[in-house]
Amino acid sequence: MALFSYLRGFLAVVFAVLITPFSSLQALLYLLVLRTSEQTAQVAPRTWARLILAVSGVKVRVEGMEKLESGKSYIFAANHQSQFDIFCLQGSFEWDFRWLAKKELFRIPIFGPALRRSGNIPIDRSSGRKSMVSLNEAAQRIKGGCSVVIFPEGTRSVDGNLLDFKAGGMMIAIKAGVGVVPMAICGTRHILPKGKILPRAGEVVIRLGDPLDVSGYSLKEKQKLADDLRWQVAELLGQEGCPS
Repeated sequence: MALFSYLRGFLAVVFAVLITPFSSLQALLYLLVLRTSEQTAQVAPRTWARLILAVSGVKVRVEGMEKLESGKSYIFAANHQSQFDIFCLQGSFEWDFRWLAKKELFRIPIFGPALRRSGNIPIDRSSGRKSMVSLNEAAQRIKGGCSVVIFPEGTRSVDGNLLDFKAGGMMIAIKAGVGVVPMAICGTRHILPKGKILPRAGEVVIRLGDPLDVSGYSLKEKQKLADDLRWQVAELLGQEGCPS
């Protein structure tokens, strides 16, 4: 059984490495040649993620979609335990959203241009001034009708314990004036812990909380918003039926 798990994990990594440039080219084909919308072009990354999940033997269940209002923009704030969080959200979360991602990812050949053309938002963290410019640009995009996923912890948790939430993403929410949805991703740390390369099969639950109205928060209270949101994500993680 251990050998099968190892071989499956190895196959999943090889498959992901091989399929990623093809998926990126597919997205660019949709956007640059067929001139489709960003939303239509999402079929490429969604298929990419679903195939990787299938090869890895990972099943994902999403709970709480009924709490979202169709046509509205949100900021989804999720805990971050594993690189597999990205595949699970991209492949199984049925909502039109983009990513806030570090600018270095946008420099990767083929993948980077596809990431940018698909409407994902680069964040420059090299200096305070550049970071502020990036956050303001992100707020304007969200005001224009774009939903995004953020990881307020800023990095992956090694032991599964929820880290402190940073206030940068909260500033975006307050400036954009959109609801922030607490999101708990349960089970990915078992599938691919931080520092590991080969994934294991398993089950993941993505659980959504009620959207948090940010109208009562000022920019000076962005850390309070981060703390309130962290508490709600912790509540979701602690509910019954959430894989560890």
